[in-house]
Amino acid sequence: MKPFLFVTDLDHTFVGNDSALVQLTQMLTEHRREYGTKIVYATGRSPVLYKELQEEKNLVEPDGLVVSVGTEIYLDGSGTPDAAWSEILSVGWNRELVLSITEKITELVPQPDSEQRPFKISFFLQQEVSANVIPLLESELEKYEVNVKLIYSSGIDLDIVPRSSDKGQAMQFLRRKWKFAAEQTVVCGDSGNDIALFAVGNERGIIVGNARPELLEWHSDYPADHRYLAQDTCAGGILEGLQYFGFL
Repeated sequence: MKPFLFVTDLDHTFVGNDSALVQLTQMLTEHRREYGTKIVYATGRSPVLYKELQEEKNLVEPDGLVVSVGTEIYLDGSGTPDAAWSEILSVGWNRELVLSITEKITELVPQPDSEQRPFKISFFLQQEVSANVIPLLESELEKYEVNVKLIYSSGIDLDIVPRSSDKGQAMQFLRRKWKFAAEQTVVCGDSGNDIALFAVGNERGIIVGNARPELLEWHSDYPADHRYLAQDTCAGGILEGLQYFGFL
């Protein structure tokens, strides 16, 4: 057995199938202790909402925590974001300018203050108007040549983040830092904001059986041999995929 880098989304991926979560957590914890495997959570949640989930589900402490859709990385339980990652994201990021553009679009409803982060501006955007609003917002941002990208997921959440930021690029940053090959890295997800995890390289990918339509559609459009579509849901699907790839 070799160590591997395990990177997973939380809601409806790692969490959501309680009996399988207990089994998966036990296996990962043992693998980390015996072989040096690294556990990383990559979530759209802010640090505040992550802490709530961690306490509610008694989640094992990760080696790396990627929160706020890849805009912050915390290592080894530190309460301070990783400075090297923050420095990468700060290039060309202009929060005030983005806010001045978004406030003119009434369909964008700001999310709570806990979800507004140094490198993330978040809104609720109803799915029925998103097809009109997103292109409009993109064209306004392009006029000012702002270094950003939009991430729309779950039919409601719109995040504006630096172009160099997402779960996938955060994962690659940690993979290089800890010197794991792509073949020794596995990523797991269920929704649109996880596409970045699967699209960035040749890492082994597990799409859980309860994946949302936007991820399944992307998987169908861009099939790959190094990606596994599980039958079981959440942690059960992850267990299935880890066994399929021979990590466990």
